[in-house]
Amino acid sequence: MTSKRQMHLGAVPYGTGGPGSHTLWLDPEIPGDASVDIAWYVEMARLAERGRFDLVFIVDSQFITPNSPPHYLNRLEPLTLLSALATQTEHIGLVGTATTSFNSPFNLARRLGSLDLISGGRAGWNVVTTGDAGTAGNYGLDDHYDYETRYGRASEFIELAQALWDSYEDDAFVRDRTSGAFLDRGKQHRLDHDGKYFKVRGPLNLVRSAQGHPVIFQAGDSEQGRDLGASLGEGIFTHAADIGAGQAFCDDLKTRARAKFGRRPDQLVIMPGIKVVVGDTDQEAREIEAYNNDRDHTFDAALGEFGRPFGWHDFRQYDLDAPFPADVLAYGERSFYTRARAITQQAVENRWTLRETVESTRQFHRGEFVGSAQTVAAKLIEWWEARACDGFNIGIDHPSNFRRVVDEVVPILQERGAFRADYDSTTLRGHLGLPIPANRHTERREAVDEAV
Repeated sequence: MTSKRQMHLGAVPYGTGGPGSHTLWLDPEIPGDASVDIAWYVEMARLAERGRFDLVFIVDSQFITPNSPPHYLNRLEPLTLLSALATQTEHIGLVGTATTSFNSPFNLARRLGSLDLISGGRAGWNVVTTGDAGTAGNYGLDDHYDYETRYGRASEFIELAQALWDSYEDDAFVRDRTSGAFLDRGKQHRLDHDGKYFKVRGPLNLVRSAQGHPVIFQAGDSEQGRDLGASLGEGIFTHAADIGAGQAFCDDLKTRARAKFGRRPDQLVIMPGIKVVVGDTDQEAREIEAYNNDRDHTFDAALGEFGRPFGWHDFRQYDLDAPFPADVLAYGERSFYTRARAITQQAVENRWTLRETVESTRQFHRGEFVGSAQTVAAKLIEWWEARACDGFNIGIDHPSNFRRVVDEVVPILQERGAFRADYDSTTLRGHLGLPIPANRHTERREAVDEAV
């Protein structure tokens, strides 16, 4: 690992179009089945790797309606997808989203550990508690977990997964053909976990990878989400409207990590998701931005997806020109409540109609990272130097635009000394400057030996 601070970059592919970009798939450069086309993902991952990006970040959800964005309607399961990408790339980190609300700890720890081994230590886990309330019905439950339960499960789940990844000490497999000893049995450790939400015997039938554990990413913005990120997160995926908001978020998370959980602030790598638009000139880039905003997100599509934070409540049943129905906030209590509350408060304070509220979600806001390659690079460096972030997760929307990021923006970052000229690590932890976690059993053994 290098001791010099450097910017981190992630690539987030949305295939045929995620929230806010329902009609992205109309771009002739994007295959109509891009979200299930492994060749398209390989092309994007290799492009990001050519740009020396730290990671590819795969988002996910497991509940859809006819109003869901095209990419959500038909997309590959993240860990299966990333295992395929692992064989087609050499350096780039591979981060996949998986929920703690609807997975078994042993099974998910094994799948993530397998990805970590297949990739040579490049795996990351984006921990989510699942905001789409309808997902419960796909797992045989009548109701979605409440916030307290979701985050309680998540905290125990992560700690349990990390304990399972330590089932074998790194030198447990002696594989000595002379003696016939395959395993040092004293270095295999059963877990016998019996907690509030989970009971797992263990051990996990899988060794640790070159990076010890997959990197834990987290993206919650509620108080519970921030505490989870500050206590156990290593990579933080967030959003910030401007440099001030980014600085405030970073300060809050890193202060929580140190003051509340006794962690070093540099153990958290904060990477807001951003949209980048590159043009030959700043004016041309702004024209492209305005054109794409209008083309990629129509009002009808915005109305259809508007209900997602409210548990996919159907807002088409209301009069668009009547006052916003504030009582719908109740539908968001077990969904994306933080977002639903913010929308409702804004609508009530401004006395907006439903139409005006929906329009506010697709209203054209001039982006921070829009302009010529020089302008975009300067803005990225400005945020990074101001410690509004440690890096960025850049959305891959129009492929031609992402190529310009790789071919034009990244070289400027490299020339300015803000970003690596080449990979100097083989693992995701190495890319992010994160330490390899010690095996807890080895650490305990060594502590006892020193005491004796």
